[in-house]
Amino acid sequence: MTKTDIVSGFLGAGKTTLIKRLLETSLKGKKVVLIENEFGEIGIDGGFLKDAGIEIREMNSGCICCSLVGDFGTALKDVVEKYQPDRIVIEPSGVGKLSDVIAAVQRSEKEAGLELNSYTTVVDAKKFKLYMKNFGEFFENQIKYAGAIIMSRTDLIDEAKAAEVMEQIRAINPEAVIISTPISQLDGGKLLEVMENPVSLQQQELEREVAEHEAHHHHHHHHDHDHEDHDHEEHEHHHDHDHEEHEHHHDHDHEEHEHHHHHHDHDHDADEIFTSWGRQTVKKFSREDLEKILSTLDSTEEYGMILRAKGMLEGTDGHWMYFDMVPGETEIRDGEPDVSGRFCVIGSELKEDHLAELFGV
Repeated sequence: MTKTDIVSGFLGAGKTTLIKRLLETSLKGKKVVLIENEFGEIGIDGGFLKDAGIEIREMNSGCICCSLVGDFGTALKDVVEKYQPDRIVIEPSGVGKLSDVIAAVQRSEKEAGLELNSYTTVVDAKKFKLYMKNFGEFFENQIKYAGAIIMSRTDLIDEAKAAEVMEQIRAINPEAVIISTPISQLDGGKLLEVMENPVSLQQQELEREVAEHEAHHHHHHHHDHDHEDHDHEEHEHHHDHDHEEHEHHHDHDHEEHEHHHHHHDHDHDADEIFTSWGRQTVKKFSREDLEKILSTLDSTEEYGMILRAKGMLEGTDGHWMYFDMVPGETEIRDGEPDVSGRFCVIGSELKEDHLAELFGV
């Protein structure tokens, strides 16, 4: 059985950083296949992770919840047959629902010879409020279904704000283990151990006490057993909670929601709300021009609600620039020449003509 790990998280939360950290440490020397389901036509992350020495199969057929139904199971089976990996890491599109991804892997487990090993969500602590307000349905789903939750960018906010975000995460998912120490400071082995055995600290304490008092009954409190139960309850709870929340916010949708309730897949799909616009280009950009373009995208909503922009472009000085932008944060770094310049912008209500004009393509 090939161990399969899902690393979920909203756009730009730091999934790729976490995966790289695991590959450099605890998974080093193992045969790992990373399956990415990039939102949008142009696969960008494939380029970023190439140097980690992993074969990447990019699935650019839309958001994860859409491509899962048909070709996802086949993709998993192909990967196992072709590469016989020790481990598969699935990095879903940032706007996919984690519950959809888990269900899709579970559907393929037997046929593809997989074992769903862990499902972790990376949450950007700095943008928690913004994303909760604008994209609650997707954002909350990723938190609700995670076994372990890694808070990223805690070093960029003050302690009080980090504590507040942690409380809100805890309210959505009381069971998950929350990691708030920056990933770069954690030992890779420790990180993987927590992801694989997401037993909450309270539960660890409880299990320790039980073990001391009733050593001979200890096998009843086996973690796997607890986890199955917990999953089931959580799912029930999610259903009810979803239902109430939906009624509360959208009374007029009530009948339609009844229908959703029985056909859970017909909730909003990411591609109804998010779109991506991208280009392959031979145009060369100066660093200054690129900085100006990205700060424009960040400071105004006239191009749509921009959640993420990323790409790799050739600079006018011959050096390649890899860039990544999420609201309030931009990174431009030097990178290896790629086969072609390419970039994409992800968000909702994108104004494609304006974007083409801005990038001059």
